[in-house]
Amino acid sequence: MKASSKKAIVIYCILHLKELNPIANSNRNFSFQDFYFKKESGTYKNIKPIMSITLLICTILTVLVTLLPLSKNKHWIIRSMDFPRLQIMIFALALLACLFIFSDVEKAETLIMISVTGFCLLYQLWWILPYTILWSKEVKSCKEPDKNNQISFITSNVLTPNKNAEALISLVQEYRPDILITSETDLWWENQLEVLEKQMPHTIKCPLDNLYGMHLYSRLPLHDGTISFLIENDVPSIHVTIELRSGEKIRAHFLHPAPPSPTENEESTERDAELILVAKTVSKTDEPVVVTGDLNDVAWSSTTRLFRKISGLLDPRIGRGMFNTFHVQFPLSRWPMDHVFHSKHFTLHAIKRLPSIGSDHFPLYTSLAFSPQENANDAGLDADSEDQERANESINETVNGTTNKTETNKI
Repeated sequence: MKASSKKAIVIYCILHLKELNPIANSNRNFSFQDFYFKKESGTYKNIKPIMSITLLICTILTVLVTLLPLSKNKHWIIRSMDFPRLQIMIFALALLACLFIFSDVEKAETLIMISVTGFCLLYQLWWILPYTILWSKEVKSCKEPDKNNQISFITSNVLTPNKNAEALISLVQEYRPDILITSETDLWWENQLEVLEKQMPHTIKCPLDNLYGMHLYSRLPLHDGTISFLIENDVPSIHVTIELRSGEKIRAHFLHPAPPSPTENEESTERDAELILVAKTVSKTDEPVVVTGDLNDVAWSSTTRLFRKISGLLDPRIGRGMFNTFHVQFPLSRWPMDHVFHSKHFTLHAIKRLPSIGSDHFPLYTSLAFSPQENANDAGLDADSEDQERANESINETVNGTTNKTETNKI
């Protein structure tokens, strides 16, 4: 075909485009709603009721996963709904878009679905927004800390079956933290990490083969170290006083409570009680405090929020980001499960999620500067009488139940 003939065809199509397009030829503006509702024959008519039912089911599910965590029920199914708030929010946003596009917004039932979905979106956003750069920072930054009044941590859940100890050792050599705290470490991991003791000679070791072993390696002197079994007799925690290079001393609590899950505890009672028990201990002292570890809970859960209220500790992630550490293999389902909380004596020098070491958790690096009076007096969350009552109930459930509080072993 000659070029002139092709040109003539193109010009003809442009001039007669309206005639060739039945939708454009209808003398009205086209929209998705028009196309969806006005088409009364064929496949489109059959899709309409299916789409309506699907949107209704999605709306009901969104409401359920939003409202159920408001209950005091501690079953793992209910408490697990605290975790995917970001994913629920994104789902609600997509659902809103579908409701506007595929539903008749003039109908009362559609307006109700839009309203409740919008409420769910805003409610989930309320929990998540503090862990974005859109929120004001709870902890002040310190760009050039005094080395003598600085302390840094690497917190790492290694995953016991993981045998890539060299990856963790390399991170320690690269970042040179003052403190390395590991969870899920057994005797094999203890032997592999022994090489670190030349640079980090102060240690507390609790190797276990039940996924709850813990090890602490430190460049700084340790005092009054204890391995405690606060709630369950096979789930340890480490409590110790760390002496900074300046001579200042801080109290540190390293935790890894058991999660509510079908393979662990059916309810969150034990996890919640351990967190609140430590929070109450912290609230009784004015000394500098750091709490860190894999808490098997997300930063935006009601339990973690209660922990912050009772303890009075600050969260350096607020206003900076989520720093999701779990799960390594599922980027779309990652949550902040490894935590660092500290008293108002500290400002933040750095916080960073480190590369994978082959575990299901990413290690977390945090560097704090001991600088009393830097953070505002009103920083953090305050507990009211209802919070105190809930905290007491959480502890009493384990004391009066079947779970036994066991001994503390001094190091």
